[in-house]
Amino acid sequence: MLRWIRQQLGFDPPHQSDTRTVYVANRFPQHGHYVPQRFADNRIISSKYTIWNFVPKNLFEQFRRIANFYFLIIFLVQLMIDTPTSPVTSGLPLFFVITVTAIKQGYEDWLRHKADNEVNGAPVFVVRSGSLVQTRSKNIRVGDIVRVAKDETFPADLALLSSDRVDGTCHITTASLDGETNLKTNYSVAETAECQSVSQLEALQAVVECQQPEADLYRFVGRITVTQHGEEIVRPLGQENLLLRGARLKNTREIFGVAIYTGMESKMALNYKCKSQKRSAVEKSMNTFLIIYLGILLFEAVLSTILKYAWQAEDKWDEPFYNQKTEQERNSSPILKFISDFLAFLVLYNFIIPISLYVTVEMQKFLGSFFIGWDLDLYHEESDQKAQVNTSDLNEELGQVEYVFTDKTGTLTENEMHFRECSISGVKYREVNGKLVPEGMSDDSPDGSTPHLIGDELLFLQAVSLCHTVQISYEQPDCPVGGGDPFSHANGFSSSHMEYYASSPDEKALVEAAKRIGVAFTRCSGDTLEIKTFGKSEKYKLLHLLEFDADRRRMSVILQTPSGGKVLFTKGAESAILPFTTSGEIEKTRVHVDEFAMKGLRTLVVACRHFSPEEYIDVDKHLTAARTALQQREEKLQEAFDYIERDLELLGATGVEDKLQDKVQETIEALRLAGIKVWVLTGDKHETAVSVSLSCGHFHRTMNILELLQQRSDNECAEQLRVLARRIKEDHVIQHGLVVDGASLSLALREHEKLFMEVCKNCSAVLCCRMAPLQKAKVVRLFKTSPEKPITLAIGDGANDVSMIQEAHVGIGIMGKEGRQAVRNSDYAIARFKFLAKLLLVHGHFYYIRIATLVQYFFYKNVCFITPQFLYQFFCLFSQQTLYDSVYLTLYNICFTSLPILVYSLFEQLVHPHVLQNKPGLYRDISKNSLLSFRTFLYWTLLGFCHAFIFFFGSYILMGEDTTLMGNGQILRANRQLMFGNWTFGTLVFTVMVITVTLKLALETHFWTWMNHFVTWGSIAFYFIFSLFYGGIIWPFLHTQDMYFVFVQLLSSGSAWFAIIIIIITCLFPDVVKKVFYRHLRPTSTQTSQSLPAPQTQTLSCVESLCCYQHGQSGCSRLACLLEQMTGRCQASGNHCPASSRSNRSWSDTENLYSNDRSILTLSPIEATNC
Repeated sequence: MLRWIRQQLGFDPPHQSDTRTVYVANRFPQHGHYVPQRFADNRIISSKYTIWNFVPKNLFEQFRRIANFYFLIIFLVQLMIDTPTSPVTSGLPLFFVITVTAIKQGYEDWLRHKADNEVNGAPVFVVRSGSLVQTRSKNIRVGDIVRVAKDETFPADLALLSSDRVDGTCHITTASLDGETNLKTNYSVAETAECQSVSQLEALQAVVECQQPEADLYRFVGRITVTQHGEEIVRPLGQENLLLRGARLKNTREIFGVAIYTGMESKMALNYKCKSQKRSAVEKSMNTFLIIYLGILLFEAVLSTILKYAWQAEDKWDEPFYNQKTEQERNSSPILKFISDFLAFLVLYNFIIPISLYVTVEMQKFLGSFFIGWDLDLYHEESDQKAQVNTSDLNEELGQVEYVFTDKTGTLTENEMHFRECSISGVKYREVNGKLVPEGMSDDSPDGSTPHLIGDELLFLQAVSLCHTVQISYEQPDCPVGGGDPFSHANGFSSSHMEYYASSPDEKALVEAAKRIGVAFTRCSGDTLEIKTFGKSEKYKLLHLLEFDADRRRMSVILQTPSGGKVLFTKGAESAILPFTTSGEIEKTRVHVDEFAMKGLRTLVVACRHFSPEEYIDVDKHLTAARTALQQREEKLQEAFDYIERDLELLGATGVEDKLQDKVQETIEALRLAGIKVWVLTGDKHETAVSVSLSCGHFHRTMNILELLQQRSDNECAEQLRVLARRIKEDHVIQHGLVVDGASLSLALREHEKLFMEVCKNCSAVLCCRMAPLQKAKVVRLFKTSPEKPITLAIGDGANDVSMIQEAHVGIGIMGKEGRQAVRNSDYAIARFKFLAKLLLVHGHFYYIRIATLVQYFFYKNVCFITPQFLYQFFCLFSQQTLYDSVYLTLYNICFTSLPILVYSLFEQLVHPHVLQNKPGLYRDISKNSLLSFRTFLYWTLLGFCHAFIFFFGSYILMGEDTTLMGNGQILRANRQLMFGNWTFGTLVFTVMVITVTLKLALETHFWTWMNHFVTWGSIAFYFIFSLFYGGIIWPFLHTQDMYFVFVQLLSSGSAWFAIIIIIITCLFPDVVKKVFYRHLRPTSTQTSQSLPAPQTQTLSCVESLCCYQHGQSGCSRLACLLEQMTGRCQASGNHCPASSRSNRSWSDTENLYSNDRSILTLSPIEATNC
């Protein structure tokens, strides 16, 4: 019970040791003092809350927001002291915001619970009590032997014990974990591979010792001790022995495995890590504005309190005859009374802080994020992938990007490799019609003849065919035709019909090239590799596999040749191979590698080492000792690999082409025109990277390329940086590009950050090559934390880009061929690099202008709301009398003014999307958070104060000192105050305010849809209808009803209507004049672009208009056109506006940069004649 309670509360006791001991089939030792370790059950919990902790945990998280906490304090103050307004005025909006957010988060969590229950309740088979028992996935315990059948997913992290194959191997695919669709081979140890029946497994006595759970999918260190005939046999366990939860069994009928990590301790679950919370620049500005408004609130409250006591210094105002003090009030402490009055004024003015701002922004971000996924321009038809949004909190940040850091392979390129050239023993070859032809020679041999390859060429091709981790897929004989594996072939195994699958596209391209030339890799069965050399079969025994890693940058295999000799084949980057070679054409090969790189080819160097029997015994001893170590296994393996991979004989090098993605050059150029600097960060050698940069337009042919390469000391690096800085200053005309390698970058970042930053900022493009994953993140962090604090974006497709993606302000994953780790850890995911331009230049532009206006409009309308309340205190002796009725105080932000700004923030478009794409320079107009600058914020704030003064004093002058014209034409002088009391005055101010702030937003709206019309005019109509019902009926559940018949009486006055119209025109007419003046005399580039015509195409139906652009005129066109003519958005043409950049929302197939632009961005105007 105690453990269950701890789990419900989210407590997870730490493991007591660095390793865990798992007894297979839970066959524990029989001695009495053994205490079994406690492990997690197999339940997956992706939910955030439980029934028990939802309320306290959710409330805690919501009240961490400053606005929510502030209103909670105000609400408590209203409960504790006598305040001028009811606690309901603060409590109800707070309750509404908290409830809406809690319902949204609770619903999302319920969906997670539902998904968890489906996973945890899935049926599985386990071996218990000598038989195969069906149970639920959540009931699996560590140590249980689990049976998994073909095409099923593994329910926990299992150590493979046996399979239906004699050698105990199985094939799996980890597409759901890392996106790799190739088949991987997993192995069992020989002592357990023979246990293929339930009875044999029940009798198995084995113990697994391994590391405690960690999130790394590609690391597992352990060993298994099998007891046979009283003898203990110890075998190492590595990643190739572990079947990860979520992976799927392929091409194998069934396997048995022992559960090692279960539930939330499985590697898949540990990768559900919470990314660090990223906050957008708009959110930071919003918090700054909130603090400023809090200062205004405190100033108004303090000033009002001081003026109250200054006014009451006279006895006649301190204690007038109509309001005598009680004895308790006379004897109360002045300090306590001052604090009480201050708090009362604080409550009276508290609505200047917009509580509904947070919930509106959250709804805008959540709903607005769907437009990215719905945009057909971001849909990739070939791979059937659409753009996805992993976080909606950063939508507006897409419109503020200043630096783009991009990977090269798989991001700028297709990651589809094609073998082009190779170098063997110092001679360059190219492939022609399936034959290796030396450079300068043509293919003269007749078709079908067997090419003659000398020993070096043959050894090179054998090394390429054997040194890899490629898997072969073909149809098994028992598979029915048309069924089974999707990669199967009808004739069983046939080397001509087999399909290669590899985790690395380079490996697949090389093996396929070797097969075309005549050395075909045909079978991998257990530790036997089979190749056919021009039809002659040769079998090699795989003795050891030295896996590839990012530090060594190479991989090797140790094989036993058909003749019995031992040989090591290795391949990798030239910087990782050439320093360890002692023989072969080293210098010639180095030159050829540089030539391949200059052509933009990806290069690999191939070498070998032949072992004598004594040398192999020594090598085998080193490897076995390192692989069986439980402590520091990685370090020991690295030492062993370095010991083995030396004294190499150089065989040659390969050049593989990675084709550029479509429209990469146009996309980079568009980003450059938008004022965005593009950095390419890659692990390739610098010649390859420079060649690709030139071909993709990152570097121009006319650009002066500066280099910071092969720096070996801090002083040398600093001197080179100074030289580069001088060269840049001396030449102000030519654009500069910078090439930096990883080693030099490490030196530059260690001691000379400022100098390096100065050089980089003066370069138009920067290319970093030979970069390690953490170096990519360091570069991004360097710019993030620089004094200018530019907004950074990182984009990549592989696991090596994850650190960079998480470090940047905005991380974008490419759905490429290197897995889904980048996509899982990104904020947004797209299928191709070319979609980045549309994402930033259009979506980013729209999101930013929408939310910038939303934030400032919220503050504006709340200044308009509360300032009359402050001014009214000067006319009521600072008695804390409220100007508005409590219901109006409560509903102003919730009902009367909330929907127009929400709809505006979802659908507003300053400029047509096609224009934004064709004129990337418009992106500069919104850069550096320009629409949320302090100057713009000050304008909106002062505008709010001006309008508030006009509301208050306009109503006072027009109505307060004049006679009142009643609806029946009678003029009342003596009884004027009976009609025009404080509630009537407050209602008049409130009516003018609601209409004005709504029409102000209408003036700011450039793109009108039917929904904008509905909420704009509907909000005004709703206010009038609500007020008539609220004040026209005596409601029995209301304690007092001060507003009874006030609104009806007010509207029956002709002068009240006159005052409303005059005040509204007085407020908005200067805005109209200002807009017309600036548009015609000092237009911005954005305003100029608004007049550009949009493409004309066939219109869509009214139903399709809900999510697509459509040409046509909206329903309430006359008023809309009048407003637009006043603001210069269109010219009158008859009775309607002509097609313009605002009203034309058409699909275009004639776009220069983006053809087939089927954007799904907003609701569109509906043509009445079509409906």
